[in-house]
Parts: sequence; structure tokens; C-alpha cells
Amino acid sequence: MELALSLRETIIKESLRLFSLKGFLSTSIDDILKASHTSKGGFYNHFASKEYLFFQVLDEAQAIWRERVLFGLDEISSPLAKIRQLLLNYKDRYLKDGDSFPGGCVFITLSVELDDQRPHLSREVDRGFQGLRRMIEKLLDEAVKLGELRSSVSPAAIAGMILESMLGASVAFGVGKSHASLDGSINTLIDFLEELKLPDGRSGMTVEYPADRRQ
Repeated sequence: MELALSLRETIIKESLRLFSLKGFLSTSIDDILKASHTSKGGFYNHFASKEYLFFQVLDEAQAIWRERVLFGLDEISSPLAKIRQLLLNYKDRYLKDGDSFPGGCVFITLSVELDDQRPHLSREVDRGFQGLRRMIEKLLDEAVKLGELRSSVSPAAIAGMILESMLGASVAFGVGKSHASLDGSINTLIDFLEELKLPDGRSGMTVEYPADRRQ
């Protein structure tokens, strides 16, 4: 049986949903109190300020992202297959979670909203984007070294393109909520990586693809 959330956990969960829908600046303390069914006293017993809450919500969002998007990657040995699974997890396990993120990817919402008005908070969000880019670049570099991808591939350039495409797909899905469009965007990225791949057996290695391509 699922345990009831504490008031602190409830405030963070509801604030995450509100930030996804409205952003940080457009979400008022009163919005949070109403969604959490608490009072100002209940709020300030756990959070010194709205900005302090922001960092707690960001931590929670990042934890959800890691749990959803990195799911199963440790069980895959092929770097290229890891990227493929990451992309599938991103669209199926993360972006399509309308309960946690009813407005779409919370990181996109916060980054756009805070860029000019709260740059110090926007930089915190951007660190996550850059960490993802570095992770993808590292996997691409490993794929080149293992002979999965052509040696002419630039891991840095391709990683940047993949990240931008992921963020673009997030924005489009946040607006239209079209699962078919999201599937098409991510599957196009996977197809692009397939085109860069060396034929199986070229390097004497077998590339692992644990999930059905038609997901």
C-alpha cells in the first residue's frame, strides 16, 4: 500500500506540476497553498522562501528524470544502444508522464521563463542540459572507438544536434500533446544514428538493441 506523502513532499510534488504548467514566476504562493491544501504557516514551516522551494523542486525533477530516462541503460553494453534506449525512455517514460508534468518538460518551461528575469536560476537548469549533452557526447565517442560509428563522426557536433532535437521535440509536445508527432521526432533521431552506424560485423562486434525498434 502506497504511503501517504508528507506535507513537504506534497508541496514539492504539487509545485512541480504547477511549475510545469505555469512556470516558477507565474506560480504564486497562493497557487501552491491551494494545490497542496495547506496554509502559509504549513508552507513556511518547510520552506524558507519560494526560491528555496525552487531548488527542492528542481532536485525532485532531476531525480525523476534520472529514474525515467536512464532506466535500463546499465544493462546495455553498446554505447549506441544506450543512446537509443535513452531516447525511447525520454519520450515514453518521461515526456508522456502527464501526471508529474502536465505542462510538458518542466526544465524547458523554467529555462525559457527564467532566462532573462532570474538568470541565476536559469543557470541551474542549464547545468542539467549541459550534463546530458556531455553524457551523449561521451557515449558517441565510445561508439566511434568501438567501431559502431564511422570514424568521421564528430561526437561533439552530433551530441549538440541530438540535444537540440530532444529539446525541440519537448517544446512541440508541450504545445500540441501529440504522441504521434513526438514518436516521429524521436524515431527520426534514432534513424539518423542508424545511418551513421557501421555495418554489423565491420568491427567484429555485435551491436545490441534490446528493445523493439517499433516502440
